[in-house]
Amino acid sequence: MYDVIVIGGGPSGVTAALRARELGATVALLERDQLGGICLNDGVVPTRVLARAARLVRDAGQFPAYGLTGTAPEVDFSKLLERVRQTIQTVHYKKHLREHLRAAGVVVFEAAGEARFIDPYTLELPAGERLEGERFIICVGGQSRRLDVPGSEHALSYRDIWSLERLPRSVVIVGGAATGCQLASIFAAFGCEVTLLETGPRLMGRADPLIGSELEQAFTRRGIQVICDIEAVERIECREGNRVVHFSRCGALHALACEAVLLAVGWVGNLASLGLEAAGVEHQRGYIVVDDTLRTSAPHIFAAGDVTGRVMLVQSGSHEGRIAAENAVLESRRANSLAVVPHGGFTDPEYGSVGLSEDQARASHDCAVATVPYGDLDRAVIDGVTQGACKLIVARESGRLLGAHVVGVHALEIVQVVAAGMAAGMEVSQLADLEIAYPTYTAIVGLAARQLVRELGRVDLAPSWRALSRLRAIEWERSDTLRTRDRNRQGREE
Repeated sequence: MYDVIVIGGGPSGVTAALRARELGATVALLERDQLGGICLNDGVVPTRVLARAARLVRDAGQFPAYGLTGTAPEVDFSKLLERVRQTIQTVHYKKHLREHLRAAGVVVFEAAGEARFIDPYTLELPAGERLEGERFIICVGGQSRRLDVPGSEHALSYRDIWSLERLPRSVVIVGGAATGCQLASIFAAFGCEVTLLETGPRLMGRADPLIGSELEQAFTRRGIQVICDIEAVERIECREGNRVVHFSRCGALHALACEAVLLAVGWVGNLASLGLEAAGVEHQRGYIVVDDTLRTSAPHIFAAGDVTGRVMLVQSGSHEGRIAAENAVLESRRANSLAVVPHGGFTDPEYGSVGLSEDQARASHDCAVATVPYGDLDRAVIDGVTQGACKLIVARESGRLLGAHVVGVHALEIVQVVAAGMAAGMEVSQLADLEIAYPTYTAIVGLAARQLVRELGRVDLAPSWRALSRLRAIEWERSDTLRTRDRNRQGREE
């Protein structure tokens, strides 16, 4: 009998198992296949290798502008996939997951197959072995959703990319959210003819509108055909080795011929084989139902990561695994806060977000918004990559940071600065006064912050200057915003 049994060896499960051991529990970790989960084996890590190769191809297109000569690179896809496999092995070796877990005292069952509950406190493995536990943490991750339409078996998921023998000449990608946009960007860089289908009115429908609009503009310029507002994919045909996607839009039927179809239409939890009914665990719409403490409908069973359908990100999964372990072992009720979760994608251009979107912020706050284009950034001009923008959102009365959304080179790195500020409770005047190295992409955050301190009256300005139309800040421009804020605050107190 183990104190805690963790099901799933991805970021959530590994973190949960290690934290439970730190707290003194006896722990078993079950992984059906290979430790590392989707993230390491066929998700974020390998996809990032493809994105790196795509970035190198696009950078080579700038050679003539910088006086460099040479032929454009050609993509050897089989060698690129070999690089993917080598990188996965390197990251596995770097992490030493198996050794780390065992050194911590976790009993590891790797390549154990599908475990299932036969009663609320007992799991059975395919070989017939049974494990008993007092508490359980389910971290089994998820998988791509399949379309329930005729011919869907002719379409690929992201996992099938790693077994392709060559690049398709043309591809239709169904789904304009994070995965679809990232794959569209990568395949277009490799020279494929790409069409992206989306049911919503714009790409990245759940993100701030800045991200969808900037990506669509960039994609269109690069020759990616973006078709939004489709009503449904009706069927997929296979004709002489090619594919034909039939879809409806504006009440009419349309057809697109291509060599490959990729589905990126959502993500569901790996629930099918768990036997959740035997454990008394409720699930809805393909996900396990949990409360804010990550406890399921069975009081001794917790769940973390993608399987809950909440924030399906690696960093969030690790965070949830830690909280689930603490609540399971300590019998505490620590809530999982989703306030500051930076995230994004390796499209071209990149995008990154943290906090509230502009629509969310305006619905709940009196807020101010500044949007600064990459063209205002000296580093972007130097590097010849001026596509993109940074949007910063703050509460008008308090100046508190509410959110940031960045599209452009190094967007995911830039947004971390705002995320750190939000976590620390910073006001926009503090961010505006931060001395950011020059010339860097991160300086765009300072430009947006200094624009907002003027709008919010947090810096001294002559009346005639205030009467002018809004002027953009420049990177060398500095104001003693902290001293002005403190002086104004002291005046109010007196």
